[in-house]
Amino acid sequence: MAPGVAARGGGARLWRMFRTLIFALAVAGCAHAPPLPPAAHYVNMGSSFAAGVKTGPTPAGSPARCFQSEANYAYLLAARLSLSLTDVSCAGATSAHLLAAWNELPAQIDAVTPDTRLVTITIGGNDIAYVGNLTAASCAEGESIHVSGMTLPCPPPFPVAEGAYTTLEHNLRVAATQFRARAPRARVVFIQYVALVPDTQCPQSRFTEAEAAALRTTAARLAEITARAARESGAEVLAMDQIARGHTPCDAEPWSVGLAADYDETQGAPWHPNRAGMEAIARELETLLAR
Repeated sequence: MAPGVAARGGGARLWRMFRTLIFALAVAGCAHAPPLPPAAHYVNMGSSFAAGVKTGPTPAGSPARCFQSEANYAYLLAARLSLSLTDVSCAGATSAHLLAAWNELPAQIDAVTPDTRLVTITIGGNDIAYVGNLTAASCAEGESIHVSGMTLPCPPPFPVAEGAYTTLEHNLRVAATQFRARAPRARVVFIQYVALVPDTQCPQSRFTEAEAAALRTTAARLAEITARAARESGAEVLAMDQIARGHTPCDAEPWSVGLAADYDETQGAPWHPNRAGMEAIARELETLLAR
């Protein structure tokens, strides 16, 4: 064998060994992440899926229009781990509200400080009308929805431009980078939306097969965008879109609320996690943080 070929082969072997070593060190670093100390600062942000709409009492002092709940996964986790929680999640928020003020509400990211040790985020559905289109598809023409003392007509489908997905991914990437800059010691966890679209339809969903397929595509794209933004910034992902399969509104043990013709708002918010769903997310999050 020519000397040059041997040298190249040896160099390739050394490069493979180097890559293996780096990977092993990275995995070891993740596997031995230091536990969160008691009273560690924890920031929860996102949309209604993070706020926990209609899953429990409203926390004292929280903005009324954000519909936060003391039973959302952040409050449940903070109680279990004795963390100091700042919850800035808000119903209706989009990824833009992570980075910029929303009327009287400051940018959610402003809650992240150098002493923050944990950040959780669930957001993106409002950017791409995910819940709006779930509601439109499961609400028959001529029906009304009774929510928070109001009677609302069933909404029409919401068209979503491709640019909405591009903007969402951009905002998530910027936010993830800024989390690291603002709180270098924080563990950052993006929590995927729980699985909502059942494999087989039932009175709680009432989708056509075409509607169900389109909604699954929306959910998959949202999960892919979230996972990419997390991965590229070194953040973690809690894959509730996978974990919650078998717990849709049509399943025996649902972790979310659908929209049946006889929907009653005491069941929770339509197409959102219920109390059991919030408890499941908190439980899975606690398991992730223990790794």
